[in-house]
Amino acid sequence: MKNLIKYFALFITCISLTSCFDIIDKMILKADGSGEYSIILNASKSKTRLQSISKMETINGKKVPKKSEIESKLKEASEIFKTVPGISQVKTSFDAENYIIKLSCNFKKIENINAGLEKLKAKNIIGKSIPTQLYKNNVTEKIFVRNKINSFKNDYNKLSSADKEVFNNATYTSILQFENVIKSQTNNTYAISPNKKALKINSNILDFVLEKKQVQNTISLQ
Repeated sequence: MKNLIKYFALFITCISLTSCFDIIDKMILKADGSGEYSIILNASKSKTRLQSISKMETINGKKVPKKSEIESKLKEASEIFKTVPGISQVKTSFDAENYIIKLSCNFKKIENINAGLEKLKAKNIIGKSIPTQLYKNNVTEKIFVRNKINSFKNDYNKLSSADKEVFNNATYTSILQFENVIKSQTNNTYAISPNKKALKINSNILDFVLEKKQVQNTISLQ
């Protein structure tokens, strides 16, 4: 479960010491299969507590990373993503005052993001149990797939009460934006935009960990 936090938060262990944070990922897909991807971790709601935690050496038995270590990990992730064929315009930012972290890039095909995550796993930046084959896109048939990810329910149940509190008020939002009009989808938990060119799913992270909601979806485009 610690690795799950690392995956969502892009290596920012410090954020896992507070339960009030928001994770947002967004994908923009063009008709030719290329597009843009970004992931943001916003812990600004907990910045006062995080500022206090940052002055400590450990908390709940966990080492508290320094801001310089956070910046170093983010830079390392950026450099790894830059080596992936098909990925370009890699950008990262860290608002150290408000604890907002962002990584974004362009891709020639969405599977390039999968390859980038595989490289992070190979470099031990993310845990070996973290899913990396997140997306699949068939440009010819106009079918986009958000793949099912592994269940972390058993891992969560093994956590201590203190560690479980990390998830209490944490939220996850995913936005999928398309150049083509959406014809159908298999997961109606995703809300569709009025122009039928975007989908959005958002909830407490626990809803996904405990499998009350699923991220997988198969989307047919016109």
